Amino acid sequence: MELKQGDLFWGMDNDFVIKVMDATEKKNVDEGVTLFQAGDVADDFYILIKGRVKLTIGDKGPVVYMAKEPGQVIGWSTLLGREHYSATAICVEASKMLKVGKKSFLENLAKDPQSEALFFKRVAGMLGDRLVSVYPSIA
Repeated sequence: MELKQGDLFWGMDNDFVIKVMDATEKKNVDEGVTLFQAGDVADDFYILIKGRVKLTIGDKGPVVYMAKEPGQVIGWSTLLGREHYSATAICVEASKMLKVGKKSFLENLAKDPQSEALFFKRVAGMLGDRLVSVYPSIA
């Protein structure tokens, strides 16, 4: 279930999408910059527009996943009620992304149950794909 950049919010209520986009911050992130470390407070998540972000366990742990497709969510811990990030995210090339604050995003989701269900269905599909992609490294 690889999502293209616009697919994450495709088919959701237009007012909801506008509110979400108004609350995002476009970020240009240089190669080598750490977005967050495992254990940091999970207040934001990111939607990749362009680039590559390496997710590792801890500071120098093995690569768990490489986000490289537009539309991928980075920092999903934020969305699932976790207080802290479970991985470290480092840009391995200059990247563009949207930074989304947890509080306002979850408040907007709660006001639109249909968009909320569709969004979490898509995130679950992405996480399932991510899990399947790491099977070879843990087998």
